[in-house]
Amino acid sequence: MDYQKHISNRVRGIKPSGIRKFFDLLTGRDDVISLGIGEPDFVTPWHIRDAGIRSLERGYTHYTPNAGTTELRRAISNYMQRRFALEYDPVGEIVVTVGGSEAIDLAIRALIETGDEVLLPEPAFVCYSPIGQLTGATVVPIETSAENGFSLDPDVLESKITKRTKLLVLPFPNNPTGAVLEGENLRRVAEIAVKHDLIVLSDEIYAELTYEGQHVSIASLPGMAERTIVVGGFSKSYAMTGWRLGYACGPREIIRIMTLIHQYAIMSAPTTAQYAAVEALEHGDLDIEYMREEYDERRLLLVNGLNELGLTCVAPKGAFYAFPSIRSTGMTSEEFCEKLLLEHGVAVIPGGAFGTCGEGHVRCCYASSKEDLIEALRRMGEMLK
Repeated sequence: MDYQKHISNRVRGIKPSGIRKFFDLLTGRDDVISLGIGEPDFVTPWHIRDAGIRSLERGYTHYTPNAGTTELRRAISNYMQRRFALEYDPVGEIVVTVGGSEAIDLAIRALIETGDEVLLPEPAFVCYSPIGQLTGATVVPIETSAENGFSLDPDVLESKITKRTKLLVLPFPNNPTGAVLEGENLRRVAEIAVKHDLIVLSDEIYAELTYEGQHVSIASLPGMAERTIVVGGFSKSYAMTGWRLGYACGPREIIRIMTLIHQYAIMSAPTTAQYAAVEALEHGDLDIEYMREEYDERRLLLVNGLNELGLTCVAPKGAFYAFPSIRSTGMTSEEFCEKLLLEHGVAVIPGGAFGTCGEGHVRCCYASSKEDLIEALRRMGEMLK
């Protein structure tokens, strides 16, 4: 049977994730230090796990409302106001999703039609472009570079806008570069969005992992709350990747449509995770502080070590990734990563997986122990010799 003729052309055009290739190469090897997976090495704090366990013991195993439990949406609303000065009504302006990834998918599907253009600063995480393609959108990359700290240049952004531009994705703090969007650049991007009547999808999953100053959401700037969907979650800041829980906050009418899609595609997010998430939001501030301080120490250790090896690396200001240049080696990103993994037992991700302008770099995740980071740097040094 010829299955290809039955498969959607849009799906056929999507390339496999450049990250997964290197995960597959790890299979069966226990001698590898992985700086590849974007996941905290911390276990979910005990009091959060305990809240999930207690919910099971009490028999809370049924569906929740489509948008999430009232208690969790109220806790998200309080958290957003307390941490980022953002006001959202728990009834109608918040939807709880299966991870932040579902929130991104819902937002793009709710807004985009065939032929619309979506602006995406790159390098960027691998999910945005394929999701856009599945809606029939044209995803327009906006290249950033190490020379400006991988921040978004407002002038370059505005030059990419056309009559078909509908959505601007802002993935900051950024995966894979660790860049943040702040200060004058942030203000000017907001002004451009208002001027050209753009909707902004602000993926702020790493908001709590900001190392130089406080995270400022673009939704808090004048004229932006009404045109911004903020995506957040629990995976990174509370070490809850396996719980698969995220959320989106935004204008009531957009959240209504996102919830409608969610209602048919998913029904509701995992019940146990929702009860654990309430505990995280209400009593997890100290956990965030502890993990952020640990990441900050690792950040400096890795960045300094990479620069000492001659792999020029801009100091990331957020998330838990470094994005060093490997151009001095004369290898492509793929060649560098394969050699480092197969011959020296260290896994990092080719920069090209995150967009064309990522070529010449690799992503190193420092959500690993200091001992592993030191050993990984030693092995990189051996390879570079």
